[in-house]
Amino acid sequence: MEINASLVKELRDRSGAPMMECKAALVEASGDLEGAHKILRQRGQATAAKRSAKTTSEGVVGTYIHGGGKIGVLVEVNCETDFVARTSDFQSLVKDLAMHIAASDPRFVEREEVTDKVLAEEREIYRQQAKATGKPDAVIEKIVAGKMEKFYQEFCLLEQPFVRDPNMSVRDVIHGIIAKTGENIRVRRFVRFVLGQSDARAAAAADPSA
Repeated sequence: MEINASLVKELRDRSGAPMMECKAALVEASGDLEGAHKILRQRGQATAAKRSAKTTSEGVVGTYIHGGGKIGVLVEVNCETDFVARTSDFQSLVKDLAMHIAASDPRFVEREEVTDKVLAEEREIYRQQAKATGKPDAVIEKIVAGKMEKFYQEFCLLEQPFVRDPNMSVRDVIHGIIAKTGENIRVRRFVRFVLGQSDARAAAAADPSA
Protein backbone atom coordinates (compact mmCIF):
# COMPACT_ATOMS: atom_id res chain seq x y z
CA MET A 1 0.00 0.00 0.00
CA GLU A 2 1.05 3.62 -0.53
CA ILE A 3 2.43 5.23 2.63
CA ASN A 4 2.38 9.01 2.98
CA ALA A 5 5.85 10.53 3.51
CA SER A 6 4.58 12.77 6.30
CA LEU A 7 3.33 9.69 8.18
CA VAL A 8 6.75 8.06 7.84
CA LYS A 9 8.38 11.23 9.18
CA GLU A 10 5.97 11.35 12.13
CA LEU A 11 6.80 7.75 13.05
CA ARG A 12 10.51 8.49 12.61
CA ASP A 13 10.24 11.45 15.00
CA ARG A 14 8.37 9.35 17.57
CA SER A 15 10.46 6.20 17.40
CA GLY A 16 13.91 7.32 16.30
CA ALA A 17 14.02 4.34 13.93
CA PRO A 18 15.47 4.68 10.40
CA MET A 19 13.09 5.94 7.71
CA MET A 20 13.04 2.66 5.79
CA GLU A 21 12.19 0.68 8.93
CA CYS A 22 9.42 3.16 9.72
CA LYS A 23 7.99 2.78 6.24
CA ALA A 24 8.15 -1.03 6.44
CA ALA A 25 6.41 -0.99 9.84
CA LEU A 26 3.67 1.28 8.50
CA VAL A 27 3.13 -1.04 5.53
CA GLU A 28 2.93 -4.01 7.92
CA ALA A 29 0.44 -2.10 10.09
CA SER A 30 -1.64 -1.03 7.06
CA GLY A 31 -0.86 2.62 7.68
CA ASP A 32 -1.84 2.63 11.36
CA LEU A 33 0.63 4.87 13.21
CA GLU A 34 0.11 3.34 16.67
CA GLY A 35 0.31 -0.18 15.28
CA ALA A 36 3.54 0.63 13.42
CA HIS A 37 5.01 2.18 16.56
CA LYS A 38 4.20 -0.99 18.49
CA ILE A 39 5.87 -3.12 15.80
CA LEU A 40 9.05 -1.06 16.04
CA ARG A 41 9.05 -1.34 19.84
CA GLN A 42 8.63 -5.13 19.63
CA ARG A 43 11.52 -5.37 17.17
CA GLY A 44 13.64 -3.30 19.51
CA GLN A 45 12.79 -5.59 22.41
CA ALA A 46 13.63 -8.66 20.34
CA THR A 47 17.00 -7.21 19.32
CA ALA A 48 17.73 -6.20 22.92
CA ALA A 49 17.00 -9.73 24.12
CA LYS A 50 19.46 -11.16 21.56
CA ARG A 51 22.18 -8.68 22.50
CA SER A 52 21.65 -8.76 26.29
CA ALA A 53 24.51 -11.21 26.94
CA LYS A 54 27.04 -9.15 24.97
CA THR A 55 29.75 -7.40 26.99
CA THR A 56 29.38 -3.63 27.27
CA SER A 57 32.86 -2.29 28.03
CA GLU A 58 32.68 0.95 26.02
CA GLY A 59 30.40 3.97 26.31
CA VAL A 60 30.42 7.46 27.77
CA VAL A 61 29.63 9.41 30.91
CA GLY A 62 26.99 12.00 30.06
CA THR A 63 26.12 15.18 31.94
CA TYR A 64 23.15 17.49 32.24
CA ILE A 65 22.79 20.72 34.21
CA HIS A 66 19.29 22.05 34.86
CA GLY A 67 17.66 25.04 36.52
CA GLY A 68 20.56 27.46 36.17
CA GLY A 69 22.95 25.11 37.92
CA LYS A 70 20.53 23.91 40.61
CA ILE A 71 20.41 20.26 39.47
CA GLY A 72 23.24 18.23 37.93
CA VAL A 73 23.32 14.68 36.59
CA LEU A 74 26.10 12.26 35.68
CA VAL A 75 25.11 9.04 33.94
CA GLU A 76 27.31 6.22 32.63
CA VAL A 77 25.88 4.43 29.60
CA ASN A 78 27.73 1.44 28.16
CA CYS A 79 27.77 -0.17 24.73
CA GLU A 80 29.89 -2.80 22.99
CA THR A 81 32.22 -0.70 20.82
CA ASP A 82 33.81 2.74 20.80
CA PHE A 83 32.45 3.18 17.27
CA VAL A 84 28.85 3.11 18.48
CA ALA A 85 29.73 5.20 21.54
CA ARG A 86 30.74 8.01 19.17
CA THR A 87 27.61 7.89 16.98
CA SER A 88 25.04 10.67 17.14
CA ASP A 89 22.29 8.17 18.05
CA PHE A 90 24.17 6.94 21.12
CA GLN A 91 25.29 10.43 22.15
CA SER A 92 21.71 11.71 21.85
CA LEU A 93 20.46 8.80 23.94
CA VAL A 94 22.93 9.57 26.72
CA LYS A 95 21.96 13.24 26.68
CA ASP A 96 18.24 12.36 26.81
CA LEU A 97 18.81 9.94 29.68
CA ALA A 98 20.71 12.56 31.70
CA MET A 99 17.92 15.07 31.08
CA HIS A 100 15.30 12.48 32.05
CA ILE A 101 17.10 11.68 35.31
CA ALA A 102 17.24 15.39 36.17
CA ALA A 103 13.48 15.70 35.61
CA SER A 104 12.22 12.39 37.03
CA ASP A 105 14.58 11.71 39.96
CA PRO A 106 14.80 7.89 39.80
CA ARG A 107 16.37 6.05 42.73
CA PHE A 108 17.54 2.90 40.94
CA VAL A 109 18.46 1.86 37.39
CA GLU A 110 16.22 -1.22 37.42
CA ARG A 111 14.04 -3.15 39.85
CA GLU A 112 16.74 -5.76 40.47
CA GLU A 113 18.78 -3.06 42.22
CA VAL A 114 16.14 -2.37 44.86
CA THR A 115 17.42 -3.78 48.15
CA ASP A 116 15.47 -6.29 50.23
CA LYS A 117 15.31 -3.73 53.03
CA VAL A 118 13.66 -1.10 50.82
CA LEU A 119 11.23 -3.67 49.40
CA ALA A 120 10.25 -4.88 52.87
CA GLU A 121 9.70 -1.32 54.09
CA GLU A 122 7.56 -0.37 51.09
CA ARG A 123 5.49 -3.55 51.26
CA GLU A 124 4.82 -3.01 54.97
CA ILE A 125 3.68 0.58 54.37
CA TYR A 126 1.30 -0.50 51.60
CA ARG A 127 0.07 -3.46 53.68
CA GLN A 128 -0.80 -1.24 56.64
CA GLN A 129 -2.55 1.23 54.35
CA ALA A 130 -4.60 -1.57 52.80
CA LYS A 131 -5.44 -3.10 56.19
CA ALA A 132 -6.89 0.23 57.31
CA THR A 133 -9.56 -0.17 54.61
CA GLY A 134 -10.84 -3.37 56.30
CA LYS A 135 -10.44 -5.52 53.19
CA PRO A 136 -9.76 -9.31 53.38
CA ASP A 137 -6.14 -10.52 53.47
CA ALA A 138 -6.28 -11.93 49.92
CA VAL A 139 -7.41 -8.57 48.58
CA ILE A 140 -4.79 -6.75 50.66
CA GLU A 141 -1.99 -8.79 49.07
CA LYS A 142 -3.28 -7.94 45.59
CA ILE A 143 -3.36 -4.27 46.54
CA VAL A 144 0.21 -4.48 47.84
CA ALA A 145 1.38 -6.17 44.62
CA GLY A 146 -0.25 -3.47 42.53
CA LYS A 147 1.33 -0.69 44.59
CA MET A 148 4.74 -2.33 44.29
CA GLU A 149 4.44 -2.24 40.50
CA LYS A 150 3.68 1.48 40.73
CA PHE A 151 6.71 1.87 43.02
CA TYR A 152 8.96 0.32 40.37
CA GLN A 153 7.48 2.55 37.66
CA GLU A 154 8.04 5.64 39.80
CA PHE A 155 11.55 5.00 41.10
CA CYS A 156 13.29 2.61 38.66
CA LEU A 157 14.80 4.48 35.71
CA LEU A 158 14.15 1.83 33.07
CA GLU A 159 10.47 1.57 34.00
CA GLN A 160 9.71 5.28 34.21
CA PRO A 161 7.66 6.92 31.44
CA PHE A 162 10.14 8.73 29.21
CA VAL A 163 9.91 12.51 29.69
CA ARG A 164 9.94 13.21 25.94
CA ASP A 165 7.22 10.64 25.22
CA PRO A 166 5.27 9.32 28.26
CA ASN A 167 3.75 6.60 26.06
CA MET A 168 7.17 4.91 26.08
CA SER A 169 9.25 3.72 29.00
CA VAL A 170 12.94 4.53 29.26
CA ARG A 171 13.58 0.84 28.55
CA ASP A 172 11.60 1.15 25.29
CA VAL A 173 13.73 4.13 24.25
CA ILE A 174 16.95 2.22 24.93
CA HIS A 175 15.65 -0.83 23.06
CA GLY A 176 14.95 1.38 20.07
CA ILE A 177 18.60 2.48 19.96
CA ILE A 178 19.76 -1.11 20.46
CA ALA A 179 17.72 -2.10 17.40
CA LYS A 180 19.16 0.81 15.44
CA THR A 181 22.84 0.30 16.37
CA GLY A 182 22.82 -3.49 16.63
CA GLU A 183 24.70 -3.35 19.95
CA ASN A 184 23.81 -4.06 23.54
CA ILE A 185 23.35 -0.85 25.55
CA ARG A 186 22.93 -0.55 29.30
CA VAL A 187 22.79 2.18 31.90
CA ARG A 188 25.44 1.23 34.45
CA ARG A 189 24.91 3.95 37.04
CA PHE A 190 23.90 7.54 37.58
CA VAL A 191 24.09 10.24 40.22
CA ARG A 192 21.81 13.26 40.60
CA PHE A 193 22.89 16.29 42.59
CA VAL A 194 20.57 19.00 43.90
CA LEU A 195 22.21 22.21 45.10
CA GLY A 196 22.37 22.33 48.90
CA GLN A 197 20.92 18.84 49.34
CA SER A 198 22.81 16.09 51.13
CA ASP A 199 21.77 12.79 49.61
CA ALA A 200 23.09 9.36 50.65
CA ARG A 201 21.63 7.98 47.41
CA ALA A 202 24.08 10.10 45.41
CA ALA A 203 27.09 8.54 47.17
CA ALA A 204 25.68 5.04 46.75
CA ALA A 205 24.99 5.56 43.06
CA ALA A 206 28.47 6.95 42.48
CA ASP A 207 30.00 3.93 44.22
CA PRO A 208 27.73 0.84 43.93
CA SER A 209 30.15 -1.19 46.08
CA ALA A 210 29.63 1.15 49.03
